[in-house]
Amino acid sequence: MPKLKTHKGAKKRIHFTGTGKILRMKQGKSHFRRRKPAKVKGLYDETIPLHKADIKRIKKLLPYQ
Repeated sequence: MPKLKTHKGAKKRIHFTGTGKILRMKQGKSHFRRRKPAKVKGLYDETIPLHKADIKRIKKLLPYQ
């Protein structure tokens, strides 16, 4: 069976913790960032857990994580 390829776009956006949780960044940080206050831009910095409905789809994109 051939090796599966990692989806490079997903690899840059999704992070796996040591305990197996899947974390993602919030969207919308760079769009219109000059007109957003600093407090709002700070809210985009945190990583949040991936929704349970998306876990199966993401694991197909990142098979060796």
